Amino acid sequence: MLRALFKFNGGVKPQTHKLDSVRESIGQIPLPAELVIPLHQSIGGTPRPLVKAGEKVFKGQMIGAADGNVSAAVHASTSGTVKAVEMRTMAHSSGLGTLCVVIEPDGEEAWIETRPVAWRSLPAGEVRDILRDAGIVGLGGAVFPSHLKVQGSRSTKFKTLIINGAECEPFITCDDMQMRERPAGVLRGAAILRDLLQAEEVLIGIEDNKPEAIASMRAAVANLGDTARDIQIVPIPTRYPAGGAKQLIRVLTGIEVPHGRRSTDYGVQCFNSGTAYAIHEALEFGRPLISRIVTVAGNVEAPRNYEILFGTPMRHAIAPTRAKPDSDRVIMGGPMMGFAMPNPDVPVIKATNCILVGSPALFPPPEPEMPCIRCGECAKACPADLQPFELYWFSRAKQFGKAQEYALFDCIECGCCAYVCPSHIPLVDYYRFAKSEIWDREREKAAADAARERYEFRLAREEREKQEKAAKLAAKAAETRAKLAAEAAATAAEDDPKKALIAAALARAQAQKAEIQPDNIEQLTPAQQAEVAEIEARRAQIREIAHTPPENKP
Repeated sequence: MLRALFKFNGGVKPQTHKLDSVRESIGQIPLPAELVIPLHQSIGGTPRPLVKAGEKVFKGQMIGAADGNVSAAVHASTSGTVKAVEMRTMAHSSGLGTLCVVIEPDGEEAWIETRPVAWRSLPAGEVRDILRDAGIVGLGGAVFPSHLKVQGSRSTKFKTLIINGAECEPFITCDDMQMRERPAGVLRGAAILRDLLQAEEVLIGIEDNKPEAIASMRAAVANLGDTARDIQIVPIPTRYPAGGAKQLIRVLTGIEVPHGRRSTDYGVQCFNSGTAYAIHEALEFGRPLISRIVTVAGNVEAPRNYEILFGTPMRHAIAPTRAKPDSDRVIMGGPMMGFAMPNPDVPVIKATNCILVGSPALFPPPEPEMPCIRCGECAKACPADLQPFELYWFSRAKQFGKAQEYALFDCIECGCCAYVCPSHIPLVDYYRFAKSEIWDREREKAAADAARERYEFRLAREEREKQEKAAKLAAKAAETRAKLAAEAAATAAEDDPKKALIAAALARAQAQKAEIQPDNIEQLTPAQQAEVAEIEARRAQIREIAHTPPENKP
């Protein structure tokens, strides 16, 4: 049944250079003297090392545990001895170092114990954890942890699962050869994803310049019967970058995913064909992701696709293809979106879909950059419907806020704009510079915000401790005052009876004194009686003065 296809804006048609690398079947690379396996091979956190120097490891053994939800585990690509866990040059044009596990192979290829996963009977969360611990990431180039995509949409039921077999970039044929030689595994992986997402249909988009892959996949659909139900192989027109997720969704479904939205909002999810195969291997055989098919092409005598273990030095992978004497660089990826490597000894990683050997003849030095003439050819070629010349001006002027307003992060860095630019401006380099600057500033802002929060928290803690200390001192002072008042009251209570007794005694003494009459006064002469009366008058006067208040005394 023919399916209606749609078009996406822009795109280009460069020379494909694919025929040479598909003449032979997928080959095997001999074990190198050492494997340098970076712990950080996907978007997200860097896995935590689980081994140390001197340990014996087995093929498929986890050597790096996922750090957080946005992360994926890393495994030993072969059996052997861990030589070191140290910084080595990463497979990136920056030439920076990254933490790696260095393994010396023992040649035994001894696997860990593996068994199929009964994923149909497990909760969805456990299946996602298994995929995370198996190290499954997107093998189309984005290396986004796949377990995060294997979950239902909260708002929209999935209608369409898309398997991306377009492989539109020149020279790269790894997905083509995998679909030719291992179609059943790709389809079984697609069927697993269909059931996990409960999608109504599965569309496998393959560019029409891969007739062998299309035929092989269609034959496998017929052979798998009910397993391949609702799976349709759809040839699509050859046009770069038809393999971009949004572009492929547009071609197959007609859905235009707007800025700031995701395909899952429209009931569509997309996986690379190599990722589908890796999910099939992880769930049906219990094998973690330790290798991938890589196209080795370019300035070599015998381009070919190889199954290559992660950690294999690129120089070792290039050796069987016999690089030509004038080779001067190694590119990871294709000529449109690839990165030049700092040296040929960097390791093959999960993002390595192609090792492209360059030369001055194959990739001539870029012509001198000239001023932008605002011809608009870049906008016509942009498959994301952006305005590349505006992004160029804002990126060059370091007006990053304006660049973001023009949807800088919707740029997929496909290189179509630079490919058609008559002024030979390396537009994508400017966009990458702007993105890196924005990310760096956001990291600095996040660090500054975290520092400010820590400082404010410390001030709040010190103020709280100060208030708590003052409250404790006030409580202690109140307790002391209450204790002194209680002691004074007790003392007063003890003194009152004594005072009462003294007052009573004085009163009795005065009463007794008043009752006592002078003796031997009967025979006093008048003169003696007058003297006694005078004395008594003076005593009365003295008592009166003693009992008169001070303010009333003369």
